[in-house]
Amino acid sequence: MSTSEQHTPTETQHEHNWVEVQESPEFRQLRRRLRNFVFPMAGLFLAWYLLYVLLADYAHDFMSQKVVGNINVGLILGLLQFVSTFAITTLYVRHANKNLDPTAEKIREELEGGRR
Repeated sequence: MSTSEQHTPTETQHEHNWVEVQESPEFRQLRRRLRNFVFPMAGLFLAWYLLYVLLADYAHDFMSQKVVGNINVGLILGLLQFVSTFAITTLYVRHANKNLDPTAEKIREELEGGRR
């Protein structure tokens, strides 16, 4: 048996803890909460971006309508892409702080045996 195949008791116990953690209700809840935020938000953003691209390609008259001076609808919608990115980031940080981080911290502390 080579040294790479040998496991110390600590390594085996550590691997066992990860399997238990992944199967625990807390970890499943954490994963579900993450997915419940990320997948819908990613879908909404991709739909919003696709709408912008389609409008830019097929609705030239609409996108070129002047709003103020040389600022047109296309420019405003393009800048709103950046605004929506920052908004999603802010929403995710709030969601993580409130719904993900406390559970993740609890799992980490249990895994580490309550030590810091």
